[in-house]
Amino acid sequence: MPQYLVIAWDGTDSEAPQRRQAARAAHLACAAKMFADGRMKEGGAILNEQGGMIGSSCVVEFAERAELDAWLASDPYVVGDVWKKIDVHNFRCAPRA
Repeated sequence: MPQYLVIAWDGTDSEAPQRRQAARAAHLACAAKMFADGRMKEGGAILNEQGGMIGSSCVVEFAERAELDAWLASDPYVVGDVWKKIDVHNFRCAPRA
């Protein structure tokens, strides 16, 4: 199944951290379901030098790109206007020994 690396950057305006916190519980619930379904292989926050969350990255699996796009469109960080720039790359996880 195709894998994708998603790198998503939060807004940089003064309200960005508040938007992230407001959407965080719903976003984490969505991620937990994706982990349980086997769609999310890895994920987490991108941090600045002070340890503040400024974005996210994850490796996900979807049968086709349209499914990935539908997930992104419904993710609470997109709906909540947290992620302002999202890059998606085709990806292949290295085999684990």
